[in-house]
Amino acid sequence: MKKALLSLLFFLSIIIAANAQTSKSNLYKGTIDGKIAVTFFIKTEENPCTADLMYTAMYRYDKSGSWIQLDITQNTKNENQFALVEHSFTGLMILKKEETTFSGLWISSDSKKQLKVELKEAKMTKKETESYEAKMEKVNYENNDC
Repeated sequence: MKKALLSLLFFLSIIIAANAQTSKSNLYKGTIDGKIAVTFFIKTEENPCTADLMYTAMYRYDKSGSWIQLDITQNTKNENQFALVEHSFTGLMILKKEETTFSGLWISSDSKKQLKVELKEAKMTKKETESYEAKMEKVNYENNDC
């Protein structure tokens, strides 16, 4: 009985360790329209059912304290292309990833404005990562709580 319990705990620890390694968070800083400073936070996780990558993200204009939640879709034919739709569809971005940068366009929901987006990956401490992840969880809760 004791051996069975130890074996079960061992396998559970392996599964937990494997799941912990399938998540990655990245911070990007840059501009929209070459002059509006923005900060992006993107968390990438492996879908436990399909092993495909899933993304959760948010961004904010640096002069604003409000974060905007993003729904991200990755192009299945070109894994470096992404569509990022703002919560409540106030705008969207079509971005291309190249190593540690994203570039593309922000498009207003009425499609009358199209602004250039340039982002570069920024380093984060573990404490900063935890803070951004907590903020993203709060933003998601605020946007989707019934």
